[in-house]
Amino acid sequence: MAHVITSPCMEEKASICSEVCPVDAIQEGDKQFYIDPNTCIDCGACIIQCPVSAIFYEEEVPEDEIGYIQKNAEFFSRV
Repeated sequence: MAHVITSPCMEEKASICSEVCPVDAIQEGDKQFYIDPNTCIDCGACIIQCPVSAIFYEEEVPEDEIGYIQKNAEFFSRV
């Protein structure tokens, strides 16, 4: 998984990240957006555009947001 969207997205849920993704790796869920780890090309365009700084490289997800790595994986296991 290249990138993970964390809790600030739940309050903002802006779609800018999905609009700038060159490979359409970002999908909207009920409460937030998620990044498909099988599609993401690790370009970082979404990180730059996120208005609430909710997107991180998986290795840099803050400790208090680690659960979002699993949430992302679970979202795409259901899709």
